[in-house]
Amino acid sequence: MATTISKKNKEMTLLQAIERVVELAEDSKLSKEFMKKAKTEIQLLAKSYGITERQAVLFCVCMEKGPRRVDYDDLACYLDLNKIGVLGFASDIDALVRRRLLRYRDVKDEDDFDIPTVVIRCLKHNEVYQLPKRKGLDCGELFELLDMWFEDLKDNAISPNELREELETLFNDNPQIGFVHHLKEYYLRDDDQLLVTFFCHCLINKDDDDIRFGQMEDLFDSKNEFSKAKSNLRSGEHKLMEKKLIEHRCEDGIADNTRYKLTESAKRTLLAEMKIDASAEKIADIIDSATLGQKQLFFPKDIQRQVEELGRFLQPENFQKIQERMKEKGFRNGFACLFYGSPGTGKTETVYQLARQTGRNIMVVDVPQIKSKWVGESEKNIKALFDRYREQVKRAKLTPILLFNEADAIIGKRKNGAENAVDKMENSIQNIILQEMETLDGIMIATTNLQQNMDKAFERRFLYKIKFEKPTEEARASIWHSMIPELSDLDVHTLASKYDFSGGQIENIARHYAIDTILHGQSEDVLSMLILHCDNERLDGKDIRKIGF
Repeated sequence: MATTISKKNKEMTLLQAIERVVELAEDSKLSKEFMKKAKTEIQLLAKSYGITERQAVLFCVCMEKGPRRVDYDDLACYLDLNKIGVLGFASDIDALVRRRLLRYRDVKDEDDFDIPTVVIRCLKHNEVYQLPKRKGLDCGELFELLDMWFEDLKDNAISPNELREELETLFNDNPQIGFVHHLKEYYLRDDDQLLVTFFCHCLINKDDDDIRFGQMEDLFDSKNEFSKAKSNLRSGEHKLMEKKLIEHRCEDGIADNTRYKLTESAKRTLLAEMKIDASAEKIADIIDSATLGQKQLFFPKDIQRQVEELGRFLQPENFQKIQERMKEKGFRNGFACLFYGSPGTGKTETVYQLARQTGRNIMVVDVPQIKSKWVGESEKNIKALFDRYREQVKRAKLTPILLFNEADAIIGKRKNGAENAVDKMENSIQNIILQEMETLDGIMIATTNLQQNMDKAFERRFLYKIKFEKPTEEARASIWHSMIPELSDLDVHTLASKYDFSGGQIENIARHYAIDTILHGQSEDVLSMLILHCDNERLDGKDIRKIGF
C-alpha cells in the first residue's frame, strides 16, 4: 500500500528529502546542529512515515549505505559514532522493522538489515509505503498479506514461529473471511495450519499446485520437525492428508510421494471466495525455470542460428524493448512460435533450455485434457487456460512461456461444413485459440510433428517458425560423444555414420547402455553392445545406413 505526498509538499519529494538528510548526516554524530539544519527534511519524513525524527535519520542512512545490506558498523562509520554508541539505536531499528521500512536479513542475526523492495519502489514514485491493514479484510486482501509474509519467511526475515503467531492473530481478527472460517473448522495445530495455508498461498499467489519438499522446509523450526513431517507425508499419514486437505500428486495413476497438492474438496471449501477453476488446474502445469537442468543440444548450423536468435530475443532486456517498440508501431505485442519437425529432434527440450537461459517459467498445456469427452467443456477449458495464463503474466516478474506440446490435435486443419458435435467442438476450440493468439500478451510456443496438417490460419499467426530436422552426421557424432563420453572417436564415427538417428533415439540407446552397465558391468566390446541396441531401436531398419560392413 502506498500514499502519495500531498500537493503542499510537492516542492520537495521524499527522495530529495532523503538526499538532503544523507548529505548533512555524514560525520555529524547526530549533533543538535545537524538536526537543526536538516529539520525541515527530517520532519517531512518523520510525519510521512509516522516515525520519530531519529528513526527518520537512520532510515535515510540505511538508504545511502544499503539498500541491500546494512549493519551497525555502517551506521557508526557514516555518522562518526563509536560502535558501542550505535547499539543504542537497536530499539529504533526494531521500530523501523515493525513499520516495515527495514527488515532483518536473518531473524537469527539482527545485526544485518535491508530496505524492502516495495519501499524503494514507492519512493521512486514519491509515495509513502503504508502497512497493509490487518482487520476487516476480504479474502483477496488476506492472500496479498500472506504473499508478503511468506516472502519474508523465504528471505529469513521472519521465523516460522513468528509467522504462526502472525497467522493466529490475523485469523482471529478476520473471522468474516470464508477461508478463515472453514480453516478453523478443522481444528488444526499451529504447524499444520501454517502448512495448509502455505499450500493455499502457493496456488493463489504463485499459481503453483505442485509442491515439493524443498518448498516446505522453511516452514519448520528445526530439521528434526521437517524430517518427521516428510515421513508422515510420504506414508500418507500426515494429519492434513487424513483430513483430506492435501494429497500426493499422481502421474498415470501412480502416486508420487515427493509431490503434493491441495485436494479438490479443499479448493472448493477453503478457496471458494477466490473462484478457483478446477478445469484450468487439470490442463496445465507450471514448471519453474530454476528446476530445469542444463542440457547441451546439437543442431545443424541453420537451426542453431535460429534458436540462438530466439534466445537473444527472449532475454528480459531485449524482450521488453521489442514489446514496447511493437506497441508504439501499433503491432501486436504477443509472440507465437512454432517448432516443427520429426519426433526426437529436440523441440521440447529447446523450449526448456530457452526457459532456463532466460529465467522464464513454463505453463505446459496437457492437450489431451483440453479435449474433454463432455461437449461444451473443451471450450470452457481452453478459455480458462488462457485466463490463467493472463494471470500468470500479470503476477510474474518475467513473462512466462505458454507451451502447447505436441499440439497436432488442436492446430490441424479445421473441418468445413462440420455437422456432428465432435467436429463442431474441435472447430470451436481452434477458433478460440486463434482469437486468443490475436490478443496474446505474452509468449506462446507450440510443437508439432505434423506441420503439413496445420491450418493456414494458425500458420499465419506464428511469428517464428523453426523446422527441426534430424541431426547431421557431425551433430550425431557430438550427441553420441556427449551421451557416452567413454566412446572412442572411431566408435563415435561408426555409430554416427551407420545410424541416421534423432537425438531422442540416441538418448534412448544411451539409457539402455547405462542400465546394462549397472546390471552387468562394463562390456569388453562396447561398440557391439551399442550396435545391438541401435538395431533394436527401430525394428523396421529404416534408420540404418549401410556403409559396407
